[in-house]
Amino acid sequence: MWDFSIARSVSIMTRTWPFIVFRMIVYFGITVAYIMATGTGASVGYGVGHISTDPDGPMSFALWGGVVGFGVVSIAVYWIREYILYVLKAGHIAVMVHLIDGQDVPDGRGQIAYAKEVVTQRFAEANILFVVDQLVKGAIRAITGLIGGIAAFLPIPGLSGIVSFINTVIRLSLTYVDEIILGYNIRINSSSPFETARQGVVLYAQNGRHMVKNAVWLAAVMWGVSFVIFLLMLAPAAAILWVMPGQLAGWAFVLAIVFAWAFKAAFIEPFAIASLMQVYFEAIEGQAPNPEWDRRLAETSSKFRELRDKALGSFGGGSRWDTPRAA
Repeated sequence: MWDFSIARSVSIMTRTWPFIVFRMIVYFGITVAYIMATGTGASVGYGVGHISTDPDGPMSFALWGGVVGFGVVSIAVYWIREYILYVLKAGHIAVMVHLIDGQDVPDGRGQIAYAKEVVTQRFAEANILFVVDQLVKGAIRAITGLIGGIAAFLPIPGLSGIVSFINTVIRLSLTYVDEIILGYNIRINSSSPFETARQGVVLYAQNGRHMVKNAVWLAAVMWGVSFVIFLLMLAPAAAILWVMPGQLAGWAFVLAIVFAWAFKAAFIEPFAIASLMQVYFEAIEGQAPNPEWDRRLAETSSKFRELRDKALGSFGGGSRWDTPRAA
């Protein structure tokens, strides 16, 4: 069925418990911010609504106040995403990579400082890491396009709808590919993040069928667990909003989603990354990037072309396809 070890992934999560705690603080802190901002906005709106001559004014203003509060926090989360990526995700992935390769890492809270040092050595500035991440996300989308494009030339009735559904499942299952490429980037002892990211994407593409199979299995498990978490989170979310005006009960549904997202980001996401990195590192062992896949991706994806151009620019216009040995 799948090619990763659940026990090994759980072991990696256990050994990186400082990052799990860090994730809990960050993501559940964001959840509390959503709750407070939504509740405060609704309360202010409810109070302002009493000034209105409209009998439904308090409820209407309360609803819009909740929407504004939720939106303000969403904007704040969007702007701190780079910090979360650099300090939290990249650092955790760095420690995971070392554990997968059998290397020792510090115990306790020293892991966070150690991981930050490792990431800083690979990426001089946080914005480089963020740019690489965004380019990889764009390039990965081209892989599903290459797979799905074949169906357009097959004259089989109803095939397009089936392929469209399959492609949707595949796209959802590729959520963590950029983190896997980031892990490869950290694992490779290279001074060029753009070049190693380019290599990582090509290696993923040439092992696409094997990787997608495992990603789909993992995604199915994660969706099921996330749905159960969502159902469990409906109760506390509804309890928090019980004191609010009746028409705002719908926010219980929204906040349950936010609770489930926080739990997923704190616990399920690192499990998925650890599992898929196991599969990826094993699959690419001894392989070199295939220039044909490099060409096909460049023809299909503008983001991959941009990634390739930055990689070539880092070598003065040349190219380097010899895969460095892991440190």
